[in-house]
Amino acid sequence: MKRSPLGRIWPNLTAVVLFLIFVFPVYWMFATAFKPTGDIISENPVWFPTDATFEHFKTAMDADHFWTMVGNSITVTVCAVVFSLIIGVTAAFALARMRFKGRRGFIIGFMLAQMAPWEVMVIAIYIIVRDADMLNSLIPLTLFYMVMILPFTLLTLRGFVAAVPRELEESAMVDGCTRMQAFRRVILPLLAPGLMSTSLFGFITAWNEFPLALVLNKEAEAKTLPIWVSSFQTAFGDDWGATMAAASLFAIPILILFVFLQRRAVSGLTDGAVKG
Repeated sequence: MKRSPLGRIWPNLTAVVLFLIFVFPVYWMFATAFKPTGDIISENPVWFPTDATFEHFKTAMDADHFWTMVGNSITVTVCAVVFSLIIGVTAAFALARMRFKGRRGFIIGFMLAQMAPWEVMVIAIYIIVRDADMLNSLIPLTLFYMVMILPFTLLTLRGFVAAVPRELEESAMVDGCTRMQAFRRVILPLLAPGLMSTSLFGFITAWNEFPLALVLNKEAEAKTLPIWVSSFQTAFGDDWGATMAAASLFAIPILILFVFLQRRAVSGLTDGAVKG
């Protein structure tokens, strides 16, 4: 049955409207970052920065400890993602290929951990880190970020491992590979889309995390970029130009990563959700 022209227009029109709604805040953030201060505080909104300026970006990048916080965020995020992938992919292989007592309860426990809001645990985490005398350190922040993104990583990769035919692994073992060698040489290369999608999700989660970094790291040398973005205040109020420039700089790595991994990430999320 052929659809009427009106029936084809409405879905497309709805998609366009939703796209504009979601993309407008991002556009406004970048546009405000390039506007002169007079256009930002004007009563009449300036929709496009005709007199673009980089002054706000200079103010943001000249802030104290900016590059230190950039290094902190990159270190914490990359280490958390790498560690979660290493643990998650091996645990996913065990859950998908092996049968052991308590396996179902283990999976349910990880699902519950994925649903739990981490914000309610901030006080408990602070007490643990304080008693361990590790406040203002990147190590506990990295460990907790790893634990935060590990459930999603494990559950998603489990679906990918389960989707790989056992015959491929068995053929490699017949040819002389051990089980670990078969996993490394046969299964692991086939998990590339899943590794891409989970690493992207983990990177976004760790890169954007704010409450835990705010509570655990008070010293400027140990802060991360989300704390830096919230710091642009003056005696007369918020410096919106510098704030939007800081938010734009903060968002650029995520946008670049998503552009490069978009196709693999989308296919990875859908494949991992329906298989296994």
